[in-house]
Amino acid sequence: MAEKPIAALTEDEASEELAVLARELARADQVYHGDDAPELSDAEYDRLKRRNAAIEARFPALRHPDSPSDRIGTAPSEGFSKVRHAVRMMSLSNAFTADDLLDFDKGVRRYLGLGADDALAYTVEPKIDGLSLSLRYESGRLIRAATRGDGTVGEDVTANALTIDDIPTRIEGAPDLLEIRGEVYMSHADFQALNRREAEKAGRTFANPRNAAAGSLRQLDPEVTRGRPLKYFAYGWGAVSERLADTQKHAIERLAQLGFRTNPLTSVAEDVDEMLRLYEQIEKRRATLGYDIDGVVYKVDALDLQERLGFRSTTPRWAIAHKFPAELAWTWLDGIDIQVGRTGALSPVARLRPVTVGGVVVSNATLHNEDYIAGRDAKGDPIRDGKDIRVGDWVQVYRAGDVIPKIADVDLERRPKGTQSFDFPRACPQCGSDAIREPGDSVRRCSGGLICPAQAVERLKHFVSRAAFDIDGLGAKQVEQFYTDGWISEPADIFTLEERFSSGMQQLKNREGWGEKSAENLFRSIRERRRIPLGRLIFALGMRHVGEQASLLLARSYGSWRAFESAMVDAAPMEGPAWDALLSIDGVGPVLARSLVSTMNQDAERASIDRLVAMLEVEDAAAPDVAASPVANKTIVFTGTLERMTRAEAKARAEALGAKVSGSVSAKTDIVVAGPGAGSKEKKARDLGLEVLDEDGWLELVGR
Repeated sequence: MAEKPIAALTEDEASEELAVLARELARADQVYHGDDAPELSDAEYDRLKRRNAAIEARFPALRHPDSPSDRIGTAPSEGFSKVRHAVRMMSLSNAFTADDLLDFDKGVRRYLGLGADDALAYTVEPKIDGLSLSLRYESGRLIRAATRGDGTVGEDVTANALTIDDIPTRIEGAPDLLEIRGEVYMSHADFQALNRREAEKAGRTFANPRNAAAGSLRQLDPEVTRGRPLKYFAYGWGAVSERLADTQKHAIERLAQLGFRTNPLTSVAEDVDEMLRLYEQIEKRRATLGYDIDGVVYKVDALDLQERLGFRSTTPRWAIAHKFPAELAWTWLDGIDIQVGRTGALSPVARLRPVTVGGVVVSNATLHNEDYIAGRDAKGDPIRDGKDIRVGDWVQVYRAGDVIPKIADVDLERRPKGTQSFDFPRACPQCGSDAIREPGDSVRRCSGGLICPAQAVERLKHFVSRAAFDIDGLGAKQVEQFYTDGWISEPADIFTLEERFSSGMQQLKNREGWGEKSAENLFRSIRERRRIPLGRLIFALGMRHVGEQASLLLARSYGSWRAFESAMVDAAPMEGPAWDALLSIDGVGPVLARSLVSTMNQDAERASIDRLVAMLEVEDAAAPDVAASPVANKTIVFTGTLERMTRAEAKARAEALGAKVSGSVSAKTDIVVAGPGAGSKEKKARDLGLEVLDEDGWLELVGR
């Protein structure tokens, strides 16, 4: 990304950049959490998420319901049984500077209604760079161990966890139900010894201790895990039948008494100055700890305050991770490759002379777009942070965690003579179609659409992905092969494979890598996926800006495929009742709405979708399980000042009860909660004859 100052972005520029950020961050989540093979450094990942959040804050109408800000991890691997966490395993928001930490403290105090001088203590502990693991104990016996997965569903690795010495199989004096949350990691000494053994035995080594720990815990054979020197720090809990203590610090001490290893550097700070002092102390000890940490975690110490603060969609309001600064290295840039994505975006990737940074060997980095490489925009004006990157340059590479993803600088004094500015392609390298960059767009895109093999293959890969149709036996590799062989070119073709194979086409079971059993399993999986929930179908279509959460939101809003399809057709003019109804859905902005309506009304796209849907049984979206709620499925608007709770608390409470919270008043609004200073929204509600409640009336309605 050219990283134009956010204050100078137009709405279209912001929309396009959010789309690019969503794609890059989704890819980073998959390879980090799902494949244990990260391609993006911690620092670059965090930087992209910060920029995403900053753009969303400036352009709130463009915020996608499936924003990267709302995502945790990735879907669990198919190699393990799936476990649904009783309490969701959340991620942490990040601080990078002292100002960020001050903002966090101010936000906590504002939410709780505390003044700047009111007492508020925080625990401070090292942030272990490992793999999150939840341990469920019932009546003191370990019955299940599960990875984080996507936060809601993880992988059952109980057999492997039983081989780790730090994890007790039985505990005494604990609540009847206790879910321990902690981190599996590997010490530096054990990692080096493991790599020596692996090099001698198999000629390969792990990139770093985090990858080694994650790969070892997620072995299908527990005996392999038993041979790996894994350790475990407990730092929290999930479901529990009774409170462990009154404070975070005392609860951690209770876990240590129960036999869990806890971090000895955990302490309590009384204010932000002390938090920063402890951060500096831990950072100075980082190199001597004997295990990897990548920051410090602060948590509100009082557990009753933690409960009041609650959670955002993916992170607790009462905790934050303060990350350490990144690392840098220099190497030669050997080449620049262009990759074509599902939406036709041409993405440049740097091929680097392999370089070791912090013990990790890396050989590529993202280059974002052509302006970032050129250092100047289409008008020839310098771009902030543009690099004028050329093949053959001596470049500085940026790293904070696992791999090197970004070129941070170029040493012009070491530039070889005769180097040429990189000529970004004007034609798609996959299909030869024009690669067009629209005014205000930071990304050049292939115009080939359905005829571009790169886009077609990427769309098919997306279609069969876990969050979409999740067809067992038909992964990225098989999709590429079937496409190359001409067996599938669009999603509907997948559901005709069995018929075509049985009518004379070369039998799948006779292909290399396939047998009768694997072919039968694939066809059975395809048959099973003919019945698909509405939300998964919408997501699987791969429409720009329409991610997993947005798809579920649309499914809940329209209920059935027939209603959704009809509404998108009626909204084709992008005005009128159907268009207004689409925009009234909290979380749907004009960019997402235009993408939906355009796709559903394009002749070629729509014909492909119709061929697919004709072969499916689309399940209607289930209504929320909040039948006893007085506001279930009602649309609520909060306006004015709330005095007994914050706006954030009120919204969270309404959504938990199955209500839809909107920012604007319309004829479809059910209830308007108006506090002092409500102004025009309250007036419009009364003019429309809507139910208007004050804060006391709202609290009485919802039973608080």
